[in-house]
Amino acid sequence: MARLFSNRERGQFEATDTFFDQAESYNIPLVTLSDAKFRKQSGGAVARKGDPLPAWRTEYDRAVVELIRPYTYDVGMLAGYMLICTAPLVEHRPMLNLHPAAPDGPAGTWQDVTWWLMAHRADRSGVRIHLGTLALDEGPIVTYCTYPLRDAALLPLWSEVERRGVDEVRATDGEANSLFQAIRQRGAARELPMVVETLRALADGRLRIEGERVFMQDTRITGGFDLTPEIESALAGRVLG
Repeated sequence: MARLFSNRERGQFEATDTFFDQAESYNIPLVTLSDAKFRKQSGGAVARKGDPLPAWRTEYDRAVVELIRPYTYDVGMLAGYMLICTAPLVEHRPMLNLHPAAPDGPAGTWQDVTWWLMAHRADRSGVRIHLGTLALDEGPIVTYCTYPLRDAALLPLWSEVERRGVDEVRATDGEANSLFQAIRQRGAARELPMVVETLRALADGRLRIEGERVFMQDTRITGGFDLTPEIESALAGRVLG
């Protein structure tokens, strides 16, 4: 049975409250623990990108594990969970993490990934789901999909960026740049289908996870299982529907 944990509580964000309402309408048990409140109560410092995680983050994850311990589940799915997981949570049960890049793409946030794609004049990008480990965005890849970045719709946008240079575009347009937005839209459209199709593949036995190893039936695979056909089919059905 599905369960939902969130590091936000009701009343913090309107959009999150709407999501909670939707989950509860499906009778999905909801467990919450606000990391913002936990940090303030513990007197901890705000976690800063690039700095070591403050000690309260490990204590927070220990508290999360105690909250979810009564619920049995085979695998956890991190989607839109923007906290870096520490050892207590990583070691509790297998977790899958959604990452907005192809298997050979960079680590980092979707913003980091998008700027990297533009700077490297990438032909393709993708979305991958990997096992959560203590090495950020480096866990074994479970599934992935890819999509083109150099088709007729995007070529004019690339021409403009290449004429001006990515540094200038980043400094003047920022994330409002048309190519930046178009790349992000393509990736974001595939993220939810990736979650659904990956969980489906695990549920129907096409894939299974043992420790940090991924198997397709009885064959161990490395580099992930390509779900591009399923994802493109799901997107086509959404458009047609």
